[in-house]
Amino acid sequence: MNVERLRILRELADRGTVAAVADALSMTPSAVSQQLKLLAREAGVTLLEPAGRRLRLTDAGRALVLRTDDVLAALARASAEMDRYRASPRGRVRVALFPSGAALLLPGVLTRLANSEVDIDARDEDLPASSVPELLADYDVVLTHRDERSPSTAGSRIEVTTLMREPIDLVLSSDHALAHHESIDLRDLVDEQWISVRGGFPVDDVLLSVAAATGVEPRVVQRVNDFRVTEVLVAAGHGVALMPRYAVVHPDLIRIPLSGVRAGRIYELATRPDARRLPAISTVLDAFAAEVNATTGKSDLPQRSRLS
Repeated sequence: MNVERLRILRELADRGTVAAVADALSMTPSAVSQQLKLLAREAGVTLLEPAGRRLRLTDAGRALVLRTDDVLAALARASAEMDRYRASPRGRVRVALFPSGAALLLPGVLTRLANSEVDIDARDEDLPASSVPELLADYDVVLTHRDERSPSTAGSRIEVTTLMREPIDLVLSSDHALAHHESIDLRDLVDEQWISVRGGFPVDDVLLSVAAATGVEPRVVQRVNDFRVTEVLVAAGHGVALMPRYAVVHPDLIRIPLSGVRAGRIYELATRPDARRLPAISTVLDAFAAEVNATTGKSDLPQRSRLS
């Protein structure tokens, strides 16, 4: 079977529509459809079936996508092995990062790679962890975050390196009546207005989890995903918020742990299976791990996982 046609099939699995594949590969939709038809003839089975106005993979198509991952990973390993004979790790690695994680880690990662031949092409992508499969269609490495109670983003086609746990604390204005407390029970905040993020992101997941555990339903009055906006709203007395510990920088805010609950978010680096075998990507993953250790003082090694 033709490798480029296999790539097109995988793109369809990642992007969902022929039009999206055509746009990503600078092809016409008819050319994409033609290549997929030729691949089905080569495979001798039906790979796609109608689903309304779209096409979806058959069981055989999904099975071939998994084997395509293996084929493309093997080709990448062969290329990487040749790279090792030619030179040290080099090349461009495309990295997607959520904004607050980028602010915390990206400057140090870039500094660590400054004298190497590995270049990072970094883009901020403020999407929930459920979007990792979609992001891996365009990026080599995705830094994502999730509520620690949520399952890992690892899957049969996604390998995950767990970097760190960041506690999530209550944030108050310095003149708030509870600002002098060392810890606060959520029940003490029943009458407060909350500033939260859009649904599907770790901070809101934590707020919902805490609410379920305590029976206190938070009154969310604003939803913004930019923590700098959250900080100025809280500092101005327009509400209280939960924020990741390392994201709090406003000088007029008080950060207080919640009592009786464990609240945190997990940082994960997601890649295609076996991507670490590529020297440039491995170098980037190691730079992130080193920066996390330097930033948080953690000495434990990151752990990789891939679910079958």
